[in-house]
Amino acid sequence: QVHLRESGGGLVQAGGSLRLACATSGIMFRINTMNWARQLPGKQRELVANITSGRVANYADSVKGRFTISRDNIRNTLYLQMDSLRPEDTGVYYCNTFLRGRNFWGQGTQVTVSS
Repeated sequence: QVHLRESGGGLVQAGGSLRLACATSGIMFRINTMNWARQLPGKQRELVANITSGRVANYADSVKGRFTISRDNIRNTLYLQMDSLRPEDTGVYYCNTFLRGRNFWGQGTQVTVSS
């Protein structure tokens, strides 16, 4: 069974940093493209970043230059390093992958950036 679990969220001041982690099990992590998404207050969930099995990364324009996605294929863990955080980054962050014909999501971790 597929399990994704995010951690590392919290409360930071504008300009600060957080490192999110997504621990996975039940997937062939090494061969899957992995994604980070977020849901901002009152908004629909949006994709933030993804990384392929070959460690090619893509980012939403809103986070380019500030966020870095990475993966540890030994520990089956996905990361999102978030720097220069802004209040508008506040929301719930999720990891995600697609396999066996459907999307899988974690439960999310709350990120709050104060002004």
